[in-house]
Amino acid sequence: MNPTDNRSGAMTDGERARTAGLLMAGWVALLWLLEAVDTATGHSLDTYGITARDTGDLPSVLSAPFIHFGWDHVAANTLPLLALGFLTALGGLRRFFLVCAVIIVADGLGVWLFSPADSNTAGASGLVFGLFGYLVVRGFVERRPTGIVVGLLVAAIWGGAILSGIGPSDSSVSWQGHLIGLLAGAATAFLLPKAPAGRAGVYG
Repeated sequence: MNPTDNRSGAMTDGERARTAGLLMAGWVALLWLLEAVDTATGHSLDTYGITARDTGDLPSVLSAPFIHFGWDHVAANTLPLLALGFLTALGGLRRFFLVCAVIIVADGLGVWLFSPADSNTAGASGLVFGLFGYLVVRGFVERRPTGIVVGLLVAAIWGGAILSGIGPSDSSVSWQGHLIGLLAGAATAFLLPKAPAGRAGVYG
């Protein structure tokens, strides 16, 4: 049998990389499109951020990660979301969407509970911090050498920015959302079952 012939139905490394790249390019493009709509409509989408402890605003837990307060805000989240999302998606799309769902819901509820009264919080940074926590921890949890190397590289590149973003040094930044997202991502790395052999992407 030809050793390059893949009859199992599993994606090759190249196919996983293309799929992950297209997914994250589309995700980020959606964020920029939504910001364009927000700008064109006088920032009408800003109301879909999370208002702390407003029970009627709980659905915004799901919308807030896709809404940003201006072009600088979405630009700041674009590169880390692209990179960290891409690395996470290499582990499989089902796992990627599960990781993102857990982080978004846990982070959103935490922001809703612990943010200052009457605050409005939105942006993908909570998800970014969560994906960082997931990637740094996951390789060690699964004891996969490639995953450990990926986690160490992620920590080396973004660790300083992450640490500076989890303290209450800037009242205009939701450090609560950053910290809760980071903890949610790390916890998700422990809670998810180990990826099956041959389907672990960068963790294999």
